[in-house]
Amino acid sequence: MNGYMVLLSDLILFLAILSVLNVFVFIVFAADKDAARKNSWRISERTLILLGMFGPFGAFGAMKIFRHKTQKIKFYLIPLFAVLQSALLIGAFIYFT
Repeated sequence: MNGYMVLLSDLILFLAILSVLNVFVFIVFAADKDAARKNSWRISERTLILLGMFGPFGAFGAMKIFRHKTQKIKFYLIPLFAVLQSALLIGAFIYFT
């Protein structure tokens, strides 16, 4: 197996992990919105923002779909995390190819 195939398989694995992570974050944001509607135990904002750093696309999608945490200024960082994650992915792809 040549170096390109190893790189490609590593990239696919990395993208798969990021996809699963973003789906997980989406589900966590959705669960927090559901808890807010039911006035029950909530996930801390600190935890949501931390998750948003690692799964910004899932967090941003859930924020838009469920209209959750859209009025909180600190959650405006979520789209920035998405841009940074995208830039890192593109940069890594360019660097390693």
